[in-house]
Amino acid sequence: MKLPKSIRKFIRKEKARIRREIVDDEKQKEAIKKLYEEVISKLKKKKLPLKEEKKEEALLVKDLAKT
Repeated sequence: MKLPKSIRKFIRKEKARIRREIVDDEKQKEAIKKLYEEVISKLKKKKLPLKEEKKEEALLVKDLAKT
């Protein structure tokens, strides 16, 4: 899944901030992993309902076209 440019930019800046503030490598990896999980979950929440609505509309149009 390719992320939008604005999201990639945000992640890049957050990763830099995490690496500056957290010294321990394991904690850095854990924080970066958590960052990706949060971003992806927010994107899925925003985009999935739109796709489902489009599918439902497409099905309705097909049903109407058949009758």
